[in-house]
Amino acid sequence: MDATSPSRAFALVGPGRAGTAVALALAGRGWRPVAVAGRSLDALSTRAVAARLHAPAVEAADAGREADVVIVATPDAAIADTAATLAPALRAGALVVHLSGASTLHELDGVLLARPDVEVGSLHPLQSLPSADVGRARLAGSWCAIDGSPRVEKIALTLGMRPFRVDAAHRVRYHAAACAASNHLVALLGQVERLAAHAGVPVEAFLPLVRGTVENVETLGPAAALTGPVARGDHETIARHLDAMPDDERDAYRALVAEAGRLAAHDKALA
Repeated sequence: MDATSPSRAFALVGPGRAGTAVALALAGRGWRPVAVAGRSLDALSTRAVAARLHAPAVEAADAGREADVVIVATPDAAIADTAATLAPALRAGALVVHLSGASTLHELDGVLLARPDVEVGSLHPLQSLPSADVGRARLAGSWCAIDGSPRVEKIALTLGMRPFRVDAAHRVRYHAAACAASNHLVALLGQVERLAAHAGVPVEAFLPLVRGTVENVETLGPAAALTGPVARGDHETIARHLDAMPDDERDAYRALVAEAGRLAAHDKALA
């Protein structure tokens, strides 16, 4: 049964932010939630998401009994064991999909060994999902890394996402890039907030600059979008910055000056 089937019944295993965002988006597109499984039947998150989806809370071993698609949204270390738990009760022809960015389809090998009559895949939204509701709203238009069954691409397109495939050998590098794009950017803005506070300026004052810079990268690419003292070769200003900031902020600043220098050298090489 494929993603265009009138049934489109799905189960969610792992009712965290990412899994719930995808589940809400599927339900909003007419898919039918049939089960929610979490750490336990009595876990507050399991009960809350089950109530919201109007689906029964079940044990993980029973999650796939009525589902055409099972979304596995557990922590990476639990994917293989969870999938093995699901396997015996899966419907013939079911599709099991994990949402991990760093994990390959090998995490689902146990499912295929136990149930050669089912399919597996992965779908990783390349998007920040700080809550289920915000995440649901952000999925449409976002890119996502997929692998496995062609049905996964159909699901991604159903959600309005832009799917692409990443070779298994490069999966961890892809996820590292995703973390740099999101988590490291947040950490960098944390430094902006601390340095700005010493000058009595709110971090909000810098956000239009951040947005404009991201737009420049989108339009020009990272190297051509670089401005500031590194791009100008203004080493004196960089030294003054370092002298003015607290000791515990200097290592991060120096590291990013070095990275900006790599971009500047690349841009000059292309000129």
